[in-house]
Amino acid sequence: MARVTGIGGVFFKSDDPKALADWYRDVLGLETPDSGVVTFVWGDDPQPGGTGHTVLAPFARDTHYFEPSDKPFMLNFRVDDLDGMLVRLREAGADVNDTIDIETYGRFCWFIDPEGNKIELWEPNETAPY
Repeated sequence: MARVTGIGGVFFKSDDPKALADWYRDVLGLETPDSGVVTFVWGDDPQPGGTGHTVLAPFARDTHYFEPSDKPFMLNFRVDDLDGMLVRLREAGADVNDTIDIETYGRFCWFIDPEGNKIELWEPNETAPY
């Protein structure tokens, strides 16, 4: 039976795709070749002792989880050093939420990118299910 095997990409509109891709490169360290496309390769390294996973999770239309952004989506990036990434974001002048949530599967924090998109950062721990 044919089935979906994973997320092939995340695509969203931008007022200035090149400038936003450059910001993601400079501030988040996401390598973007001339095409402006970031490619993540999954294997055995993303999580110690296992493979990485990508989550697809529909939220209720009236959720407040994406606020203060008014966008109907939120990106989540796995990071290897949440504290270090927050320093980079603050140095770049990003609108960073000062709250760090500690969950059973890692630490989370959020910021707003230059175009008003809410981005969630996740530093998984060794017990993260994905």
